[in-house]
Amino acid sequence: MKIYKVLVFALCMTVFCHTTSVAQVASLDTLLSHIRELSSSRYEGRLAGTDAFLEAAEYVAEALERYGVEPYNGDWTQYFETECNRIENCTFNSYVNSNDTRQVYVLGRDFCCAGMTGRGYADAPVVFCGYGIDAPAFNEYANVDARGKIVMVLSGVPGFLPSNITDKYIQIRDKARVAMAHGACALVVVNMSSTCSAYEVQGNVYNGDLPHLATFPIIQPTHSCAKQLLDKELYTFDELVQKINEKMEPMSFHLRKKFEIEVNATYHPAALTANVIGIYPGSDSKMNGEYIVVGASLDHVGMQGTTCLFPGADGNASGVAALLETARMLQMAPEQPSRSIIFVLFSASEQQHLGSEIFVSNFTPLKAIEAYIDVNSIGCGDSIAVFGNKRYPKLWNVARMVDTLYCGNNMLVGYKTNPKGDATAFDYVGIPSLNITSFKGKRHMYVPSDIVENIDRNYIVKATQFLYETVLELSFGEYQGRSAASKRIRFNN
Repeated sequence: MKIYKVLVFALCMTVFCHTTSVAQVASLDTLLSHIRELSSSRYEGRLAGTDAFLEAAEYVAEALERYGVEPYNGDWTQYFETECNRIENCTFNSYVNSNDTRQVYVLGRDFCCAGMTGRGYADAPVVFCGYGIDAPAFNEYANVDARGKIVMVLSGVPGFLPSNITDKYIQIRDKARVAMAHGACALVVVNMSSTCSAYEVQGNVYNGDLPHLATFPIIQPTHSCAKQLLDKELYTFDELVQKINEKMEPMSFHLRKKFEIEVNATYHPAALTANVIGIYPGSDSKMNGEYIVVGASLDHVGMQGTTCLFPGADGNASGVAALLETARMLQMAPEQPSRSIIFVLFSASEQQHLGSEIFVSNFTPLKAIEAYIDVNSIGCGDSIAVFGNKRYPKLWNVARMVDTLYCGNNMLVGYKTNPKGDATAFDYVGIPSLNITSFKGKRHMYVPSDIVENIDRNYIVKATQFLYETVLELSFGEYQGRSAASKRIRFNN
């Protein structure tokens, strides 16, 4: 009889908890409105360190204020400096003889610049140097003369070499420094990424460690464009890639063609940018000194010239919109959170998550943070992926419970992961952290087609509802991450 009473009580509590939860439902119209605004050309791809990014920061601060969020410590913005490279224009042509008509390639369609390209002009013969590796065991510069030439390489590193060799050649700046050391005047890095189609350019900001190569142009043609560049050469592009990986030896050679490249870019080693930080005060005087932090990256990879915009609708205007919608829903919730909720929109996430490191390094009451929830790229997908259960299974189980009770089991389960992205800064100091993102949904990441029209309407509503329910659940005090505060079950009065 006792067991029966316990089961009935649990069932009643579950039903009551669910009905109070669904009083607030994520608004598709509001979500799309935020995504449409943030991915518009007005913000020029939200590159950290630009005025356009700061305008986007003003937009989200104003939205948070409308939703009852207050500026943290009286100020919305946490200013800091970051490396920033504004690419005003770039031209790229190929030709065989000086009198021939030059093949003109279009910025944004056929190629884009590396995020940290140098400025400059190069009109020179071309050498293909595989992955751009210069190591005793695998030297792709050994049988070619790169002096005064443009070097063409593949992005990434070959899988058949050990990491103690390839680690030095992963980043674009690593490859560029090697090419410069061999006397090259520019670098062409073919995008070999499997995350975008062969016909799309893919933007980036972080290209590796300083120093900046101020006068060394670096461009990135698409996989499809690379096939055109190697048309009527000694090998086709596909033959080269196949031979390198099958023979596991260099396939470097001199091209018949010459390339002409001109890049106009303005580099700032310490451009001003800012995180946006707000607080939604908890309603319980005994618990409002404990924090649940919700974060999303606001910056993206910018715009190049007038023809190459990276809108960043899914990455990560979708996460920002979900964060803003969570704030709006909290404001309207019948039962207000006991703990305080801190909302952070990070800048310079594309620069090795610099913004989240700045926040964690300067947030004084770190021990009062019970959990950090990161939301990133939830605009498309077939299920909700939540990273962090390997490190923080207790926190992950709260999210799993929320998904089961309130959200219809949309959460991907079955494998263990550590926190990623902006959550790594919180994880580093021991703050329980999770990343909410999508599974099989990043089709448009870092490409010009990442527009609001490609957002999955049903999915983003489900993912946002999941974020809201998880944050609300954590705010009532049953989950104890770092503090020893008194427990309070969500559905109790």
